[in-house]
Amino acid sequence: MAQHAENITKEELWGGNGSPFRISYGKQWMWMFLVSDALTFGSLLTAYGFARHQADAWPIGEETFNAMPFLGNGYPLLYVALMTFILIVSSVTMVLAVEAGHRLDKKGVTKWLLLTVVGGLFFVGSQAWEWYHFIHGTHYGSVLTADGWAVVDYVNEGKDLILKFGRGVIVDGAAAQSLFDGATATMQGANLIENEYAPEVPQYANFFFFITGFHGFHVFSGVVFNLIILINVIRGVYDKRGHFEMVEKVGLYWHFVDLVWVFVFTFFYLV
Repeated sequence: MAQHAENITKEELWGGNGSPFRISYGKQWMWMFLVSDALTFGSLLTAYGFARHQADAWPIGEETFNAMPFLGNGYPLLYVALMTFILIVSSVTMVLAVEAGHRLDKKGVTKWLLLTVVGGLFFVGSQAWEWYHFIHGTHYGSVLTADGWAVVDYVNEGKDLILKFGRGVIVDGAAAQSLFDGATATMQGANLIENEYAPEVPQYANFFFFITGFHGFHVFSGVVFNLIILINVIRGVYDKRGHFEMVEKVGLYWHFVDLVWVFVFTFFYLV
C-alpha cells in the first residue's frame, strides 16, 4: 500500500494573520528560563518579606549602607544608587546593541555591547566592595548592654555617644555612656551566624548574602555571556549568519537581571 507524503508550508499550517510560532526556538527557551528564574527570585524575596514582618527589629537600609569608596561613611544609599544607575544604563546600551543588530551594524553592536560589559563589571566590582564593607562592619560595631543589643554611633566623632536599640529606641548622653561602660559583649561586622546591624535577627545577613549573591552571580554570568557574544561579533560570526539574534537573546537575559535588581534594591535598601 503506497503512502504519499505532502509538504505543508507554514502559511498553510497557520491560517491567521500572525503565527504564534514566529519566535525562534532559542528565544522560546530563553523566555522559559527567565520565567523559572523569576519564580526563584520571587520565592526568595517573599521569604525575606515574611521574615522581616515577623521580626521585632530590622536594620534600616540607609543606616546600614551609608559608605562611599574613598569618602568614608555618611552617604546613605549613595553608592548603591550609583550601582543601580549604572546597571540601568547598561540595560539602555544593550537595547542600542540589539537595535544595531537589527540594522546589521557590526560596529554599533560592538560599541554598545562593550559598554554593556563595562557597566556589568562596574556593578559586580561594586557589589564585591559592598560585601567587604558589610562583612567587616562599621567602625564601632554593636554592644550587649543591660537593656539588650545596641548599635554604637556618635553624633560627633568619638564624643557624643548614641546607642540604637531595636524598635527605633535611641539612648544618648550619660545614660548611653553608662550602658556602654557596662557592656558584656561586642559584635563587629556580619556573617551567616550574627550581624552587628541587627543582632536580634541574624537571618538578615543570611538573606542579604544569598539574595544579593545569587543576583550578583547572574550579573557575572551575563558579563561572561556578553563577552562571548562580543568576541563572536568582532570575529564576524554573526555577519556570516546574516543576523544578530544571539545579541537579542543575551539581551533578554540582561534586561531580566536589571529588572530583578530593581526589586532587590527596593526590598533591601528602600523599604
